[in-house]
Amino acid sequence: MKKKILALTLACAATLSLLAGCGGKKDDKTVVVGASPTPHAGILEVAKEIMAEEGYTLEIKSFNDYIVPNQAVEDGSIDANYFQHITYMNNFNEENGTHLVSVAEIHYEPFGLYAGKTASLDALPDGAQIAVPNDATNEARALLLLEQEGLITLNKDAGINATILDIVENPKNLDIVELEAAQIPSRLADVDLAVINGNYAIGAGLKVSDALAVESADGAAATAYVNVLAVKEGRENDEAIQALVKALKSDEVKEYMEETYQGSVVPVF
Repeated sequence: MKKKILALTLACAATLSLLAGCGGKKDDKTVVVGASPTPHAGILEVAKEIMAEEGYTLEIKSFNDYIVPNQAVEDGSIDANYFQHITYMNNFNEENGTHLVSVAEIHYEPFGLYAGKTASLDALPDGAQIAVPNDATNEARALLLLEQEGLITLNKDAGINATILDIVENPKNLDIVELEAAQIPSRLADVDLAVINGNYAIGAGLKVSDALAVESADGAAATAYVNVLAVKEGRENDEAIQALVKALKSDEVKEYMEETYQGSVVPVF
C-alpha cells in the first residue's frame, strides 16, 4: 500500500507543471498558449502585461512547427494556440480528426514572393526554381500568388485548394520546389525566388517591403488566411480564454503590431 501511495504521489508531482494537483483542476487564472516565435509570441508578450493587470497569468510556449501546437491543444497540454490561419486550422481538423475552433480573428500576414538568386520578376529565367511551402493550405496560397503575378495559370476551379497538379499553364517551365515552410528562408539563396509565410519571413529579418510581390489583401486572402486564437471545442467561453481574447484585441496590441511590423502583420480588429 505504501508503495502505491508513493507511486501516486510521484505521478502527481510529474504533472504539476500543467495541472494544479492530482485532481487535475488547473489554476483557472493561468492560460498556457502555444505560438510561433515571430510574430505571435511577441504579440502575446504585450497581451501578457494586459492580462496581468486583470489578475491572469499568461504562459507562452514557442513552437517551430505547425503540427505540435495543434496536437497540444487537442490533448490538453496547452490551453490555446496562436500561430495559424483559419484555413490551415480547418484543414488540420479534417485531416487529423481534431476539434480545434477559432475564438478570435487577430491578424493577417501578407504572403510575399522574395528574391533569391534572381533579383526581379523581369529577370526570371526559363526553368527557374521557385520554393513554396509543402503543406496543403499554404502551398495553395503560394500558387495563387504566383498566378496573381502572371507566372502560372491554375485550373479555374482550384481556388484555395490548388496544388501543383492544378497548374494548367507554365510558360517559363518553372520548377516549383516544395519545402517545409520553416525551411524556406534558409534555402532562399539556393532558389531563384521563394514564397514565404509571413511569420517565417519576419523571423528571417525580411520585411514585406522587401518582397517582389505581395498577395492582394482585397481578395480572399485576408479572410481565408486570417490568423486566429484557437482552442479545443468546448473551451470557447472559459473566462481566462475570453480575457486573452480581450487582451489580444486591445489598442495596445494593435499599436504594437502596426509600429513593430510595418505592414507585415495587419490587425483585423
